[in-house]
Amino acid sequence: MSTQNTEPEVPIRRVDRILAFSALGIAAASVICFFAIIIGTAVGMDQSAFGEGAWPLIAAIPFWGLPLAFVMIITLLVMSFIRKGRAASRS
Repeated sequence: MSTQNTEPEVPIRRVDRILAFSALGIAAASVICFFAIIIGTAVGMDQSAFGEGAWPLIAAIPFWGLPLAFVMIITLLVMSFIRKGRAASRS
């Protein structure tokens, strides 16, 4: 028994891969930095300690990274839907 795939084959473009892996990397870095802040707070760091060294950067990554990753994933989905719609209308 053979199954027919009715969806047209759409190749994955380089920009799609770049968006996907960039969003994954930024989201993973954001989650890691978020847990670093939680662990730092749990071991007894106070508010003033988070304002020194690399901690401002570590705090900024989840603040800006998670929304950026979300926007990149939405962009990737929209691009994918548009591309599949155009491929379906051609065939």
